[in-house]
Amino acid sequence: MLPNFFKDARYFQILFQSVFLCYGICCLHWHTEAWLFLTYFGISLLTQLISEITLVKNGPGIFSPGWWSGYKRGIPSVLISAFGLSLLLKTNHFETGACAAFISIISKYLLRINGKHIFNPSALGIVLTIFFTNNAWINTGQWGSNALLFFGIACLGFIVVTRVQKLGLSIAFLGTFALLLFLRQVLFLGWPLDYFVQSISTGSLLLFSFFMITDPKTTPNHPFARIIWAVCIAIAAFYLTQFQFMNGALVWVLVFAQPFVPVLDKYFNGKVFEWKDPVLAKILLNDGKYY
Repeated sequence: MLPNFFKDARYFQILFQSVFLCYGICCLHWHTEAWLFLTYFGISLLTQLISEITLVKNGPGIFSPGWWSGYKRGIPSVLISAFGLSLLLKTNHFETGACAAFISIISKYLLRINGKHIFNPSALGIVLTIFFTNNAWINTGQWGSNALLFFGIACLGFIVVTRVQKLGLSIAFLGTFALLLFLRQVLFLGWPLDYFVQSISTGSLLLFSFFMITDPKTTPNHPFARIIWAVCIAIAAFYLTQFQFMNGALVWVLVFAQPFVPVLDKYFNGKVFEWKDPVLAKILLNDGKYY
């Protein structure tokens, strides 16, 4: 079990996301939202269970001896999506939280091109839930801004993205976004440097940079295409946050940018990402499952 843990970056991401959630509950007093976190995880796991039974092509079926193994393989990805919702999306309604979790997981099965799901599951769940319900929001200021949080998320995120070979994407996005902020806030507007540092050290920005935009199943396959994609997202997000004052612009831009990934994959021939075992990944891909 332990060797498999170190081979699969998803387990690292689950571990680190759980640390962030515990930090929010214990240090930022999110304990009153425990019901919401349970909703995200419970509905996500239930949706995956139903989807495995009803939507997977040539799936084992609930009465097959291999049913549990098929369900278990997808659990890490489901937990990552549920953590993503827990760390970013806020609502006061159970049905809204359940809707976000359902959309996140079902999208992995229904919205696919060439064996890859098109949208980052938690990002799509967040955007569609906010758009259709109007009683959910992204609380970008909930993390505060301090050196401990900055270096903690940056270091843990660095480990995760290097294990999934997406470090260049994080650097391209965060570097472009930070450069544009510096040019506008410090050089053009003449604001104090402290304001700029605070702007780029928020927990939401760092979590997005290291854990959401780097999802290897929804990013371009070719390294150069990933850089182009990340830079374009950074420019669009910068414009929406600084000139349109759009809350949660990072997540919205990511969702609107992801349909262009299949186009980039078509023109930039790159190696398709495989989580851990190439043989197993190929089998799962042929079966129509996500992994």
